[in-house]
Amino acid sequence: MKLLRSFAALTSALVLSATSLTVQAEIMGIEGTTTDGHQKTFNLEAAAAAISTPDGDNLLIWAYGDLDNAATEVQYPGPTIIVHEGDAVTINLTNTDIAEPVSMVFPGMQNVAAVVSNDLNIDGSTDRVVLTEEASIGETVTYSFTASKPGTYLYHSGSNPDLQVEMGLSGALIVRPATNPDSQAYNNADSAYDHEYLYFLTEMDTAIHQAVDLGLQPDTSNYHAVLWFMNGRNGPDTMFDHNVAWMPHQPYGSLTRMHPGEKVLLRIIGAGHDMHPLHTHGNHFLQIARDGQVLTSDPANAATVGADLAFGDYTQQVLPGATYDAIFEWTGRNMGWDIYGHTAGDGSLCNGQETASDSTDPVSFEDCRYHNAPIPVDLPENLDLTFGGFYSGSPYLGSMESLPPGEGGLNLNGGLFFMWHSHTEKELVNNDIFPGGMMTMLIVEPPGVPIP
Repeated sequence: MKLLRSFAALTSALVLSATSLTVQAEIMGIEGTTTDGHQKTFNLEAAAAAISTPDGDNLLIWAYGDLDNAATEVQYPGPTIIVHEGDAVTINLTNTDIAEPVSMVFPGMQNVAAVVSNDLNIDGSTDRVVLTEEASIGETVTYSFTASKPGTYLYHSGSNPDLQVEMGLSGALIVRPATNPDSQAYNNADSAYDHEYLYFLTEMDTAIHQAVDLGLQPDTSNYHAVLWFMNGRNGPDTMFDHNVAWMPHQPYGSLTRMHPGEKVLLRIIGAGHDMHPLHTHGNHFLQIARDGQVLTSDPANAATVGADLAFGDYTQQVLPGATYDAIFEWTGRNMGWDIYGHTAGDGSLCNGQETASDSTDPVSFEDCRYHNAPIPVDLPENLDLTFGGFYSGSPYLGSMESLPPGEGGLNLNGGLFFMWHSHTEKELVNNDIFPGGMMTMLIVEPPGVPIP
């Protein structure tokens, strides 16, 4: 029943997004308070909350939240922390109500210093622990480091991680580069993008969460995930806009939108126990970095050499604890037909010409060799088709044709929809209910459709 309600609500949400354009292409996150230019301070908490899943479950989580914004709550995953290369970062973490000590670690950040509020370890000693400092209920621990390298990173609890990371104590850290920080992932032109999206991949063993909720000792050695998440949500909830009212602790959506010829930066993080093969329908992507390191043959001169070791693939094997940066692009090149459905004599031009030529239109990104060419298959009649909610009635980009009553309705712009999802089939369910799990949609929108 919950899944049916989710699909009904999804219809309304996507229609609203298409008309009011509320879906955000920029990654949501927090940037802290700034002093002296490159001094960034974040005040976070760790606390218990509950999340909802489309199979009708309600699960206890432990999560990080932003104390600097009174309107926010702890969230799954934790707030995406956004800083800039060279920033001196201070993070004050308060344990609000979790019964065991909690902490944070920042893989990829160097020389992280940590001091707990009472300057004592949990056992009362003054020795500093090697990996991190912990905070019991009511305590605050302060972490500080310099964000010296741009890239996509993971942060998570360093305390009892087999339980606490599973419970939800993890999040993304993005360090923007000194060069073109609003349009590049790194200090080289190969990382330039038009839109960026985060794909934070986790899974969940509900038995562990239920045991903690009942005050029992969970068995983390017999791990068996039954829920798979993208940005803290299961499909189809992944396709809702950010900050929907009925998921206050799951604020991040992952619906992806672009125009032909634009570049989308995929920031992918494996934050769970398992490997997840993230599959991008529609085209291959170009992986340009891993774990905050540009794929280059000359790291010392990466700004000029660029990502010369980048490689294309259609499925990213996302390993636990690893992060990846990739560029995805979609055009009409080599499609074999006119992607807009132009016909001879309609006056349309491709790169300024009515007839076919070996070029690509710089605005529409149509392959001019196939200008006016129809799709090379015989399309069935409507009576012989089963319609999905995302079908516009036409195979051509930007075209809308008649549909049977009650069919379609989720594609107001005539965009092309591609499902992006885990290529492990069991991860496309919500506790054995299909469809759901680790999936979202890419929409290739016609030129001229605004994408905020």
